[in-house]
Amino acid sequence: MILIADSSALITLSIVDKLDILEKLFGEVYIPKAVYEEIVKKNKQEANRLRDFCQGKIKDISTKINFNISLGKGESEAIILYKEIEADFLLCDDKKAKKFAKSFDINVIGSFGILLRAKEKGLISEIAPLIEIVKNSDIFLSDSASQLILKMAGE
Repeated sequence: MILIADSSALITLSIVDKLDILEKLFGEVYIPKAVYEEIVKKNKQEANRLRDFCQGKIKDISTKINFNISLGKGESEAIILYKEIEADFLLCDDKKAKKFAKSFDINVIGSFGILLRAKEKGLISEIAPLIEIVKNSDIFLSDSASQLILKMAGE
């Protein structure tokens, strides 16, 4: 299976130190060049870990489309790359980008969807400690969302 990754979800998985599960779950992981440029900017938290993870996974898009909506460049390139290489999943946490992608029949999974899948496959044993790490970071996760994730994980 092929997964195309967007920045916000990669950052979340990096914060909880679970980037490695992406290849275990999907086999092939690709990152559009614009996403890579977003996540490795100087002074960005997790930039070094993300830079290391992205080695050999960065892809350029060949189609130059300007979506007439307010998606960022990274999100737009992720959606285009998904279509160009006929990927199986788009890893994305941005609500607007997810909605837009789904309107084009793109299979979208978020960072917590990845963690739930990893727990189902026995790659991680608990999600609760990871939720706490996220809540103590700059990433926003509502109480209702964290409770739903824990319920889905059986925790």
